[in-house]
Amino acid sequence: MRHRRFCFGLGLLACLIALAAFPASVTHAKNHDQSKPKPKRNVIIFIADGLRHGSVNPTDSPTLWQLRLRGVHFMNSHSIFPTFTTANASVMATGHLLGDTGDFSNTIAPGFAIFDTGNFGRPIGTVTPFIENNQVLGDLDDHFSGNYLNEATLLSTARQNGYSTASVGKVGPAGIWDASQLDPYQGNFATPTTVIVDDATGTAAGVPLPTAIQNALTDAGLPTTSPTRSNGAGATDQNNNGYSGTNQSPGTLKPNLVQQQYFADALTKAILPTFVGNGEPFVAIFWSRDPDGTQHNQGDSLNSLTPGINGPTSKASIKNVDNNLAQILAYIESDPSLAANTDIFVTADHGFSTISHHEADASGRVFIGDYASGFTYKDTTGRQEVNTGFTPVGFVAIDLAHQFNLPLYDPDSQIAGAGGVNVYEPVDPTIGQQTATVRQHPASGDGVIGGTGKIPPAGTPTDAKILVAANGGSDLIYVPDHDVSRVRDIVKFLLTQRYTGGIFVDDDFGDIPGTLPLSTIGLKGSTLLPTPAIALNFRNFSTDWRNPEMTRVEIADSGLQEGQGMHGSFSRADTYNNMAAIGPDFKSRFTDWAPISNADITPTIAHILGFDLASTGDLQGRVLKEALVGGPDHVEFRYKVDASYESNNRRTVLQYQKAGGLFYFDAACLVDGSRRLDNDDNPCR
Repeated sequence: MRHRRFCFGLGLLACLIALAAFPASVTHAKNHDQSKPKPKRNVIIFIADGLRHGSVNPTDSPTLWQLRLRGVHFMNSHSIFPTFTTANASVMATGHLLGDTGDFSNTIAPGFAIFDTGNFGRPIGTVTPFIENNQVLGDLDDHFSGNYLNEATLLSTARQNGYSTASVGKVGPAGIWDASQLDPYQGNFATPTTVIVDDATGTAAGVPLPTAIQNALTDAGLPTTSPTRSNGAGATDQNNNGYSGTNQSPGTLKPNLVQQQYFADALTKAILPTFVGNGEPFVAIFWSRDPDGTQHNQGDSLNSLTPGINGPTSKASIKNVDNNLAQILAYIESDPSLAANTDIFVTADHGFSTISHHEADASGRVFIGDYASGFTYKDTTGRQEVNTGFTPVGFVAIDLAHQFNLPLYDPDSQIAGAGGVNVYEPVDPTIGQQTATVRQHPASGDGVIGGTGKIPPAGTPTDAKILVAANGGSDLIYVPDHDVSRVRDIVKFLLTQRYTGGIFVDDDFGDIPGTLPLSTIGLKGSTLLPTPAIALNFRNFSTDWRNPEMTRVEIADSGLQEGQGMHGSFSRADTYNNMAAIGPDFKSRFTDWAPISNADITPTIAHILGFDLASTGDLQGRVLKEALVGGPDHVEFRYKVDASYESNNRRTVLQYQKAGGLFYFDAACLVDGSRRLDNDDNPCR
């Protein structure tokens, strides 16, 4: 008789391990029906936003911990620099590095003012949009041939191969997994084939849901409008996960409980049952906002570098993630045939660090001390909103405008100009207090430097000399007129600042001492979007040298407070994300020591599913064959160190690994130019 392999009485992880040892295609030879086609594999990719490798443990995250033990534990995992959400979402979704996708950070300068053609009925906006927003992503699509990534994604390929597809969770990255589905039709969203459920679902800014999924949500007793991050609390209540506090009031003390529970319910009670009921294979994405959102806003460590993001609120957010994953796994386990035919890949877009706005190293005696930190910043009520001597959000833009004696404007804030036509609001840190028409610092850190401050109409380039896209642990700097001498002058200035932790420059500007080219880190490729002139990594350090990745602090161009959380830097704390996998195609109880990155996920899943991925650029990840059943036991790799030419006794150093002809980037920093380096060094520790 046929051996029937069911999972009754077993946990899902144990079940999947047992099934992996006996593939679905293997049965007792007698009576085996070889004419029966092998079912198409299902895939779930679970992204825990901002989950550090070292945060996973049996107490805070037992499900994640057990998945590591029983499946494949990727011990040498990597986020892509800049270590931001949308950047790594684009890498995960396409298998291409940022030089091909053009999604260089959460905030970019796309070469036009967003909504300049009136998409979604929105007024013309900023030249440095924050792209964790579906309408912004749709507008980018509309400006760049219907898919701003210019690469096929895993979900778009799965759709074309007859799979049901869904992306659930954090707004922005959820949509990026099938970016072309956001391309507007007659200025608005059409109902996509891929199911997208995120923060904006059910609102005027949301992506429409197919009728079948709306009905399934209703039948499951779920609303068709997503809850906010408030947890039902007031705007300034510490139970509100979206409350970040101020420099005098701590932020949230609660994880993103209500919203994420809704997302987990939507996936397991409506979307996946619909897919299974239709008898179609599926690829589903679940993007958990926690622990990222909570680590950003946590109120455990106001104005203190300890405990930073290692406090009780951050740990509770990791438990929240673990509960969401457990619920999804329980749904898969509820159907033995589904469990036998579903691969699960777990990753994080990036790691995390604690913010410094004042200290430049762990001694507590060396401070940032830049031009911008020398002013008192008060809001329109007269309240001091930045601690004395601390950097304000937008300090890079303020410093550059002062250095080059150019006017500074805030692209994220508009006021009425001559003739009632809106212009970007001027910024002047010297005025003592923000007014209705002049800011002391940019609202979100972005800066338009030089020019008139006029908002460029459609088809018209900005007249700015420099654009700063502030992102957190690193900033992007654009020079719209591509003036080589200006780029060199900016670099020369940045190399003198204590907040600088390494500089990468567009190859088109030639070799500039003290910097490495963007191509060395995969930021120069086939993208349709403008490439930044400079990627500025901020200085970072650890408060405990014995555990550097878990006690990392980074200087951050952010409106969040010292002691809260940020990412985006080129430290190993921010590149060291959590990654694991389990299922019938993955080895069991296997630790993969080879370097892997978020760019390897889609090539690996496409290989499992038998997809040929269309490709425009060449900056692609690899298939993780060593992690797959029947694959090799190991992959050879080497550690490397590269360094720039010296400039004023400073040079940028890059630490990386090389495997299978591909590069995996660990960290970058600025070091003493006289220091001798070899491949055994760890200068950025």
